[in-house]
Amino acid sequence: MTKQKIFTRTIWTLGFVSLFADIASDMLYPVMPIYLKSIGFTALWIGVLEGFAEAVVGLSKGYFGKLSDEKGVRMPFVRLGYFASGIAKSIIPFFASPVWVLFARSADRLGKGIRTGARDAVLSDECSKENKGKVFGLHRAMDTIGAALGPLVALAYLYYFPEDYKTLFFIAFAPGMISVGLTFLVKERSPLELRHLPPVVPKGENLKLPVPPPFGSDRSADSRKAEGRRGFSFFSYLSYWKMSSPEYRKVVPGLLLFAAFNSSDVFLLLMAKHMGIADLDIIMVYIFYNLVYALFALPFGHLADKMGMKKTFMLGLMLFCITYVGMAFVRDTPMLFGLFFIYGLFSAVNEGVSKAWIAKIADPQETATAIGFFSSGTSIAAMIASTGAGLIWVTAGAQITFLISAAGAFLVFIYHLLNMRDRLI
Repeated sequence: MTKQKIFTRTIWTLGFVSLFADIASDMLYPVMPIYLKSIGFTALWIGVLEGFAEAVVGLSKGYFGKLSDEKGVRMPFVRLGYFASGIAKSIIPFFASPVWVLFARSADRLGKGIRTGARDAVLSDECSKENKGKVFGLHRAMDTIGAALGPLVALAYLYYFPEDYKTLFFIAFAPGMISVGLTFLVKERSPLELRHLPPVVPKGENLKLPVPPPFGSDRSADSRKAEGRRGFSFFSYLSYWKMSSPEYRKVVPGLLLFAAFNSSDVFLLLMAKHMGIADLDIIMVYIFYNLVYALFALPFGHLADKMGMKKTFMLGLMLFCITYVGMAFVRDTPMLFGLFFIYGLFSAVNEGVSKAWIAKIADPQETATAIGFFSSGTSIAAMIASTGAGLIWVTAGAQITFLISAAGAFLVFIYHLLNMRDRLI
């Protein structure tokens, strides 16, 4: 009997799609605040801009994830999402108006919201439950390789053409469009190919439960008709919470509670700047972090499949606590590199394992909705976390900001520890 491949052509192709998209995004990430300040944006305006962008991506992930499930298609959402982001990044320099920049940045994040649930559903459909950690780990690894290459491209260009930020935005258009082109190499599975596994029967019980129909079958059609009669609104995906499994309702609150303490990585870089560490060293440590992230994403995905999603996630929480406590007392560049190494390990655990966990417990017919609901909640929680961190920073100081985040993560660790024997999570 031939052993089934874990990493299919579709999985590899979507990995390269994310790699090129992240080259485009992270080519601009280190210079975006500098560019915005050069055209008159204050720190407050930058904070408003990023907060609004996070709200856009957060709300749209849930809506478009559910819409993908309702329509029974994935790749049109994936292609449109990557195309919207690729175009939006490149139009930012055309006008210096805050309203225009807000529009372009929001369109970029809307593209992410359109594609995320559908893309992750395609990845989930391509693998068994036993291999979801590996598959999502590989995808995060390739995504993060792009996040490391992007800043290197930016550094190389700005070395020869200092402060020529506008041209860099136009250069980012190329890898963005390569990612869009690669999406057309992905062949979406037909609904008849996507059969459900029987529901998991609790140990000790011998129940004969009916096997649900395949994705896109009559049951989906009936549910879509019912949804149409009720009216498909932008926030209709929120109803998924009531329909989700008990397992989903136990896992997601713990993940979202942590997200409410996990503020933007910008605060890590700001802390380094606050301590007087050189700009070049800060950029290099950001690249180093992404390389660590990329290197360990797949191994941690493999570990999650073997050890369990919850235990691996709890390991990530401890790595986060160590990093944030350390950042409260960082003093020099070697210590900063050490802490970002640990933070890279945390990131390798967190996002890939979280999505794999959600995909593993979701009904395959509703994978995009389940991931979209979770991703939406995560983005909103992240917006709250970053706003709260900024407020604490200006009122109580940088050290208190990091210590509170570490304490919050430790509380989430205790939450999962207390539920360690609960079979549902």
